[in-house]
Amino acid sequence: MKKNIISLLCLFACSCFAQAQLTLPGAPEGFDKEKEGIARGKIETVSYDSTTVGNARKALVYTPPGFSADEKYPVLYLLHGIGGDENEWNNGAKPQIILDNLYAAKKLAPMIVIMPNGRAMKDDSAAGNVMAPDKVKAFETFEGDLLKDLIPFVEKKYPVKADRESRAIAGLSMGGGQSLNFGLGNLDTFAWVGGFSSAPNTKEPQKLVPDPEKARKNLKLLWMSCGDQDRLISFSKRVSDYLEAEKVPHLFYIEKGGHDFRVWKNDLYWLSQLLFQSAPKVEGLPLPESWGKAESASK
Repeated sequence: MKKNIISLLCLFACSCFAQAQLTLPGAPEGFDKEKEGIARGKIETVSYDSTTVGNARKALVYTPPGFSADEKYPVLYLLHGIGGDENEWNNGAKPQIILDNLYAAKKLAPMIVIMPNGRAMKDDSAAGNVMAPDKVKAFETFEGDLLKDLIPFVEKKYPVKADRESRAIAGLSMGGGQSLNFGLGNLDTFAWVGGFSSAPNTKEPQKLVPDPEKARKNLKLLWMSCGDQDRLISFSKRVSDYLEAEKVPHLFYIEKGGHDFRVWKNDLYWLSQLLFQSAPKVEGLPLPESWGKAESASK
């Protein structure tokens, strides 16, 4: 009985912190600069067989400092934009440096990060016209590749936790739209969802979240962010407006900048600190007042 009451209180409190946009601050100076004398994670390229596409596909994998095959880790699937591939995050942001620095500061929950190629087709390179219909369609096809091929591969090859609360998906631009579409469309697979500067491939809000009650019950975190000079900001805003009206808990941040890696590195810095954390508090990150109330109610 007591457990049921606590669960109801938690659900009620969570429903109270759906809110309008917040301002996302800039990360501290040097957050993306390599530091000497700290432990480092490892980044490698892997190949997996895709039954969805019909050939082998590649992904980059980051394992955290102190990685041990004897431990189990949650997983973040980190997606790229329409002009990139599995190397885009590594080339544009060096996420391993950002994450290594956060680990050294003891600000992250240990996690494995998978950076796949979100263009699921036989020739999945970013060459030629990346806006060609077949290439655009391949970003939609990636949902099947992710669920049926990549996630099972990761869970077989790496010591990862295989429950929904141990999986997160986030991405930039086209990958932001994918993350919202696939994450919110598969709440039995993902509990943590993030979209950075999400592109026009983002589904209409009513299709993204057709069952607000289910979203309220299953989401651990729904994050959206966008630069204040980004012409794509309307796609994030319309989703946030709908979620706010339906009282679905989410965070929507506006930050200085346009549609580029200066914004997306900042997004990764802040979002990564919230993932897989039992206490949703991050030094320097503004959160709604009701978020703290939700945390208190769950205790």
